[in-house]
Amino acid sequence: MSKAIKKISAVLFDMDGVLIDSNTVIEKAWIEAGKLYGITVKDDDIIKHIHGQPGPHTIKALFGHLSTEAQKSVQDYIMHAENTADYDPIPGVAQLIHALAKAKIRVGIVTSGWREKIDRIMAMLNIQECISVIVERNDVARGKPYPDPYLLGAKRLMLPPAETLVFEDSISGVTSAVEAGAYCVGIGDAELIKHGAQTAIPDFSKVNVINDSIIVLDDDHKLILNNASTTID
Repeated sequence: MSKAIKKISAVLFDMDGVLIDSNTVIEKAWIEAGKLYGITVKDDDIIKHIHGQPGPHTIKALFGHLSTEAQKSVQDYIMHAENTADYDPIPGVAQLIHALAKAKIRVGIVTSGWREKIDRIMAMLNIQECISVIVERNDVARGKPYPDPYLLGAKRLMLPPAETLVFEDSISGVTSAVEAGAYCVGIGDAELIKHGAQTAIPDFSKVNVINDSIIVLDDDHKLILNNASTTID
């Protein structure tokens, strides 16, 4: 996606690693689930098959040789671990979402997570009233890194994907957003720029919405907020 893009009409956030700091919880849950079945979850597995991937992918990749019943038990274990864990919000994210809502910019969540967890995180951040659309794991047949989740998010907003700004923290998430045609900003590792992110920032603490009309991402990346409603013919 070219840096020539000037306007965005909506902002889509991934959840884990973007709204909340959940990497440690997720990694621990999968490692412990593996131990229950004598499976060692390695660092490479975490990178390739856990972060940014939907649960069914991870189960197939790491637990696919187990019985259907055992795979279901693994899924239940992971969901319980993630639904009961305490999370820290990514600095500045709730404030940014409220600022975008005040500026009449629609906000959505596009995640490989499930609705129960999404609802819990929205309540924790007190952003329920700010969220216009949600795309969760069961809404698409092909999850990230395929573009389908962000294409669906844009469709539900009735916007062309090029008018959406996406925040993502994983390679698969960035790939999904970029392939969909969105303007993607990485959260965390600058390595994400190599995979198509326009820039990468550590968190949202220095992201500002100015005069309800401009979002400043960093010193070199500023976007105009298109407050007017734009639809696809």
